[in-house]
Amino acid sequence: EVQLVASGGGLVQAGGSLRLSCAASGFTTDDYVIGWFRQAPGKEREGISCLSGSDRSTAYTDSVKGRFTISRDNAKNTAYLQLNGLKHEDTAVYYCAAKYGSWNRVASEYDYWGQGTQVTVSS
Repeated sequence: EVQLVASGGGLVQAGGSLRLSCAASGFTTDDYVIGWFRQAPGKEREGISCLSGSDRSTAYTDSVKGRFTISRDNAKNTAYLQLNGLKHEDTAVYYCAAKYGSWNRVASEYDYWGQGTQVTVSS
């Protein structure tokens, strides 16, 4: 059974940093795509970053480029999202997700989801 467990959220002041982790288990191969999404109250879930399972290419939505960094450590079966330069508008529940196949930030195409971790940025 595939399982993703997200952690690392918290309360931080504007300009601060957090590192989110996504511990994965149950995958038969490690070439799955990792995506990070977030959902703020009253808003749709937004795909903010993804990392290819094959060549480790990455992509980011414009609002987080230069501030957030996605990565993974296959030896630890863990993916990360480093959040730097946090802004109040980054406040949301953050989710990690995984899929095989093409890499993108389309939530409906992801098969496996973690439970979400709250990030709150005080201004």
